[in-house]
Amino acid sequence: MIKLFVGLGNPGTEYEATRHNAGFWWIDALARQLKVNLVSDRSYHGQVARTSAHGQTIWLLEPQTFMNVSGKSVAALSRFFKIKPEEILVVHDELDVVPGEAKLKFGGSHAGHNGLRDIHAQLGTGDYWRLRLGIGHPGVKSEVVHWVLRKPAPDQRDAIEVCIDRTLKAVPELIGGDMTRATQMVHTSKPPRPKPPRQPAPDTAAAPASGQAGVTP
Repeated sequence: MIKLFVGLGNPGTEYEATRHNAGFWWIDALARQLKVNLVSDRSYHGQVARTSAHGQTIWLLEPQTFMNVSGKSVAALSRFFKIKPEEILVVHDELDVVPGEAKLKFGGSHAGHNGLRDIHAQLGTGDYWRLRLGIGHPGVKSEVVHWVLRKPAPDQRDAIEVCIDRTLKAVPELIGGDMTRATQMVHTSKPPRPKPPRQPAPDTAAAPASGQAGVTP
């Protein structure tokens, strides 16, 4: 079961609307859903909320250490309250997933994500849960840093916000420890593909008579 929900991002108004802060957006939405307020706590180097949901005590955390030092905050809170790595869900932006989709996974490498890299180092393991919110890829590796620190286009931001709303529906399963069901909910909650436009019926009345050549205008 998940006892600690962590959203990754960078503190400060200049970063709040950038792609790298998608994890903060998710935690903010969860806090609204649970009707709790995140408050600054120096002991855990972040914005923190504690509440009860679905019969369990849970924590919400947004590290305020900047992305590259996220593990300092996660480790401080989880160790004090004896929360195991496998009871932690880290929500973060993901380049390899398109906006509007999300992936839930357990363990694995940090795949170059600096926030995850530091959490790996501070916890001493990669065996925690991650919810990967798609932000898309700029297509060129050299542009990645600029991409994550820029605001998404309005349609991309809308897609991410809709995805956040959908994935929040899996929170009861996450808290209850039904990770198989939670994974199914996250992975099957993709936005519907738009239907192709209907082709107009051919205008048979305007077709040339049999045996006659059509006239090209």
